[in-house]
Amino acid sequence: MSFIRISRLRVDVPELLKLAGPLLVGQLAVIAFGVLDTAMTARYSSEDLAALAMASAIFISVYVGLTGVIAALTPIAGQLFGAKRYSEIGEEVRQAGWLAVGLTIVGSLILLNADLLLAISQVNPDLENKARLYLQILALGLPASMGMRVLMSFHNAVSRPGIITIVQLIGLGLKFPLNALFIYGGFGIDAMGGPGCAVATVIINWLWFFSILMIVFWGCFYKPFLIFERFSWPNWHRIATLLRLGTPIGLSYFIEVTSFTFMSLFIARLGTTTLAGHQIVANLGTVIYMVPLSLAIATMTLVSQSIGAGKQHRAEEIGWSSVLFTGGLCIVIGLLVWVLRFQLLDLYDPTPDVKLLAAPLFLFICFYQLVDSVQVIAAFILRAYRISFLPMIVYAGSLWCIGLGGGYLLGFNVFGNTPTLLQGVNGFWIANSVSLAVAAALLLWIFKKTASYYEKTNPPVTV
Repeated sequence: MSFIRISRLRVDVPELLKLAGPLLVGQLAVIAFGVLDTAMTARYSSEDLAALAMASAIFISVYVGLTGVIAALTPIAGQLFGAKRYSEIGEEVRQAGWLAVGLTIVGSLILLNADLLLAISQVNPDLENKARLYLQILALGLPASMGMRVLMSFHNAVSRPGIITIVQLIGLGLKFPLNALFIYGGFGIDAMGGPGCAVATVIINWLWFFSILMIVFWGCFYKPFLIFERFSWPNWHRIATLLRLGTPIGLSYFIEVTSFTFMSLFIARLGTTTLAGHQIVANLGTVIYMVPLSLAIATMTLVSQSIGAGKQHRAEEIGWSSVLFTGGLCIVIGLLVWVLRFQLLDLYDPTPDVKLLAAPLFLFICFYQLVDSVQVIAAFILRAYRISFLPMIVYAGSLWCIGLGGGYLLGFNVFGNTPTLLQGVNGFWIANSVSLAVAAALLLWIFKKTASYYEKTNPPVTV
């Protein structure tokens, strides 16, 4: 590690934090939805919490896969923003909107026909029916969610995440009372349990979408982008460009999340208590993940803008600074989580048996914080370079084969010689942690090779 690279941290870290700060607050606001859903449903019944775990795992798998495709808008528009080609950004946003319409149709069909996925868990019919209802309700909000994702990708590309964050915080303020109303009932509305969370989420998603749409329509900042300057029919060339970059991103998201989704579905076979304990730990892990994810989005934005401006060396510097800073930060977070594990568990107020099972799993959160942060930073840097296919292959090999496959072999003691400590839920978490370490190492190597090649073949722009 060179002295020059370390010295760049003083310049790069404040720039990253300036952009990542609002992103983190917004991401935490959205994740707080899941925390509220988990905590409030846990107080309703363990069965509803287990149904929530199943349904939310399936929904997240579908949602992040679809929104990952839309995420291609950020590096494309970011490079245009760096090159000061503002008017072209509006057309990219409009085409991303058409792409979102098509993806919404696909996602709705999956959510409304999820019987095969629910059957994997082999749970009782009542629990499965609750999970099915949850997914059917969320399908009603998917158009708004996808439209919101287009607007979020656009705002990230032009370094304007603060507007999104404000709207998300307002939505968070509405989430608790709406959850309470639909989960527990009141004012003539019957208690719905876990599915009531979905009703609250759908209402807020539509409020978000229309609020941001109006801000973009009326705001002076957005005039140079000409988003509403004219109507555009689908441009298949531009949509194909978005798909070429976005499809591998979406598949990478899908692979990453389904490694946890099927992990939850398989763990469901170990009993409701085990699944509920896993859900709490997984939910907390997701909250912590928002820190490196926000820094990764900020890094992608700054790297893509630097590439668009012809500053190839600067793009590489920002990338390495983010890897070093984020990795170090997540080591500290992991240690704090372990020290405060019992206090964090108390926030969810689970039953004593669930708490007893969940406490040891915090060790895995601490272990994989470093490798998880590094892999997400490296993956987003590569997206700024418009490289998404190789990371997708890395994710498939590591997360599915090593993580999910290895977890299944260990967790269920398939070969009959797995040590007791590595069986059950522990086996799944150990395999997942190892898979993230493999992904981090490979993605960093690809970034190093990519930055070197890109700088050689794309000389700096002279003014």
